[in-house]
Amino acid sequence: MQSNPWPSLPYPAWKDTAATLQLWTQIVGKIRMARTPWLNHSWHVALYVTARGLTTSPIPDGSRSFQIDFDFLDHVLWLRTSDGHYRQLMLKPTPVAEFYADVMIALKELGLATPINTMPCEIADCMPFEVDTIHAAYDADAVHRFWHVLLRAHEVFSHFRTGFVGKSSPVHFFWGSFDLAVTRFSGRSAPRHTGGVPHMPNAVAQEAYSHEVSSAGFWPGGGAIDYPAFYSYAYPVPKGFAAAKVKPKEAFFSKELGEFILPYDAVRNARDPEGALMEFLQSTYAAAADLAKWDRKALECKLGEAGKPRIF
Repeated sequence: MQSNPWPSLPYPAWKDTAATLQLWTQIVGKIRMARTPWLNHSWHVALYVTARGLTTSPIPDGSRSFQIDFDFLDHVLWLRTSDGHYRQLMLKPTPVAEFYADVMIALKELGLATPINTMPCEIADCMPFEVDTIHAAYDADAVHRFWHVLLRAHEVFSHFRTGFVGKSSPVHFFWGSFDLAVTRFSGRSAPRHTGGVPHMPNAVAQEAYSHEVSSAGFWPGGGAIDYPAFYSYAYPVPKGFAAAKVKPKEAFFSKELGEFILPYDAVRNARDPEGALMEFLQSTYAAAADLAKWDRKALECKLGEAGKPRIF
């Protein structure tokens, strides 16, 4: 991976594993959601990229805390408490129902029993975790490469985030939609969202899009886009957004998805992958902000540099 920081990730080759892993991350994410006070735009449910995989970050449990980590180097799920106890589950081909049962047993043994809603979110055709014996694939090499893409994307997204002094989300991984995302806000309220997301209360989508956003992220593929891609969208969609000129040349507007798409392979095969991705992030944001008449002068700043504080 060190010699190939942007590895290949053809979606058809690992789609079964991706489907299983998405459901596993939903189980872990729902534990965090059940234990954490609601934060604006559902930021309290997200997972975070680490040097080994994905984490919940610390979750409160009275006088102690616990954390659940996906380790995609050793392929282990770690459940650790702040008082030194732990359980671990090996990540291997396992039905979702068995994974769910094992996680619940581990939580109980740690004194952390946490009931969750077992119906997956944001997936149209699905079944409760405890009866899902269909999704059981786990290609360790593909998962390792997926995590490595998340690491590289996280680095560029984080740098992009430094060029904005307005409200901005962390760079975080949403287990519902199975994507890494970063979102900027104009500071103005937005029209009420219509909702309609599968197996998710309308109130969640309405709260998530309560204010104007320009959001970008990485998605491994599936459905309308059967390949890994970076995306960028605005809510509400400003007039003329679909026709905006963005970079690099491989980027295009998907009418079906209502957002700009940059195929992952266009980035990984570019002479300067990080530069190509930053170009996409900057140009699609600029299109959204200009067309929606954001106060860009008040919201933006130069990209951050390591060790150099900003001068205002």
